[in-house]
Amino acid sequence: MSSIALLVASTDEHFRDMVRESLLNMPNAKVVGEYPEISMNLYVRVLQDLERHPEAALFVDVAGDPEVHLKALEKIKQAAPDLYVVAANYAGDADTVIQAVRHGANDFLQLPLRRSDFRDAMGRLERTPRRAATGGSRLGRVYTFLGAKGGVGTTTLAVNMAGVLAQRKQNTVLIDIDWCNNDVAMHLGAGTSPHSLFDLSDSMGRMDQALFEGLAARDPLGFLYMGPPDALVPQGYFMGPVFRELSTFLVEKYESVVVDAGRDINSELVQTALQVSSTIFLVTAQDYPSIRNAQRYLSFLVQLGFTVDQVKVLVNCYTKKGGPNMASVEQIQQTLNQPVFYGIPQSPAVLAAINRGRPFVTNREAAGDLDRIFRLFVDKATGRKKEEAKSA
Repeated sequence: MSSIALLVASTDEHFRDMVRESLLNMPNAKVVGEYPEISMNLYVRVLQDLERHPEAALFVDVAGDPEVHLKALEKIKQAAPDLYVVAANYAGDADTVIQAVRHGANDFLQLPLRRSDFRDAMGRLERTPRRAATGGSRLGRVYTFLGAKGGVGTTTLAVNMAGVLAQRKQNTVLIDIDWCNNDVAMHLGAGTSPHSLFDLSDSMGRMDQALFEGLAARDPLGFLYMGPPDALVPQGYFMGPVFRELSTFLVEKYESVVVDAGRDINSELVQTALQVSSTIFLVTAQDYPSIRNAQRYLSFLVQLGFTVDQVKVLVNCYTKKGGPNMASVEQIQQTLNQPVFYGIPQSPAVLAAINRGRPFVTNREAAGDLDRIFRLFVDKATGRKKEEAKSA
């Protein structure tokens, strides 16, 4: 049996459990994405997951609200025409099946789901020649910086990446979800902001681009940014579901979304940010406590279902040979069992920029080699050189 990767959309938890259990008996078959809500913007999450799993098929339960769910399916197929879709409904009459097929289903199963029917459907899926389901709709990308430890420079890297992207005329948003530290505003030299992420949670039901840009602050470099309230207050109801809805809105409207996630990997908010990310940069230094924590974080991310392709190890304050009480790149790679994606060198320009309250990329001459190396990192992180090569 060739490998089967399924995206499962259903408002019924029992349905999703049934699919997972049925796949347990099939070698090389697994669920790679689950959607407990089916709405008109579901296609955004499906496209994000297809970037990581282009061979995946979608199994969608349209029984809950057939009219809405079929319209959502139609929008998904418009965005990803090559996606193989199996639809399911309690009604199994000819009209119901034809409706599902007209809205984009390649196959149909009647509910309640029987294991033999499911197994047959997976057999048909395997036998059907398919192209990788890459979406025709261009969505923005989410780059999330997660610190393996405090003080490794997570905020510095996030702020300066947003700065470089804005200098390259990309429509960019920087979101700070590190609720305790809220360092992005300090790095940007911003004063007290009249609006915070709390205002977004109150406004998501009526969010549009004009409202978002009215609430967000705009840096002189051109990118928009938002973070927690200035005062240290409880997180309230700005939780994972709100951030998921926010990210869905942002990737439809902006080319790049950069997230400073801090280091609280156990937070529901941070885990949601990781789930919607195109790329996760796990930021570490070369000291042994940082490497140990990076090892623990990577292990936890694997448990959460993230792959090596999604998580990039980023070494900040990098020195080539290591030193006393510092691991070399070879030792880091051996310990983490993963290659180091990039190393950003230590430079006095970083502290000077933080004290000045501006990203170091705003003063290229003062930053010197750091600026050049950091821009090469952004090239690699965004695939810029590959895109230029393709265009050539």
